[in-house]
Amino acid sequence: MSRGFVKEDDLEHAGTDLPERPLSPHPNYLTPNGLQQLQQQASALEQERLPLTQRKEDPVAQQRLAMIDRDLRYLQARLESAILVDPTAQPAGTVLFGATVDVEDEHGDSHRFMIVGEDEADISSNRVSWVSPLARALIGQKVGDSVTWHRPLGDLELEIIAIHY
Repeated sequence: MSRGFVKEDDLEHAGTDLPERPLSPHPNYLTPNGLQQLQQQASALEQERLPLTQRKEDPVAQQRLAMIDRDLRYLQARLESAILVDPTAQPAGTVLFGATVDVEDEHGDSHRFMIVGEDEADISSNRVSWVSPLARALIGQKVGDSVTWHRPLGDLELEIIAIHY
């Protein structure tokens, strides 16, 4: 693009006008660990933000500062809307928020999933959001119950083997 079609002001603000991170419409249930994770993320961003505020002439620093400020607004909103749930206070015989569930699939393979808040979900650690299709299938069930997990790869039958809190 020719420089003739670009206003100087546009270049100065490039990368600092970021869209907000979307907030979930669901209640913000968190385990104590999830609350601690959000607080640590906010604290780390605050620490990173401080030196950047001194570099007003550096466009790279200003772009990073805009990203940090956006993420801090998101984290603050999530912390303000947090509904802390103590998994140890849940009834032991039923799968509810905070449960770690051992299941066996129709192929005889065992899996373990923990049902957590949206911000603490991490499939690589087998922590699934309470609003995920898997968690929705498991919540309310008991040991010995079978559920159908509706997946893009096809439905999978799971039998609940154990529930831990």
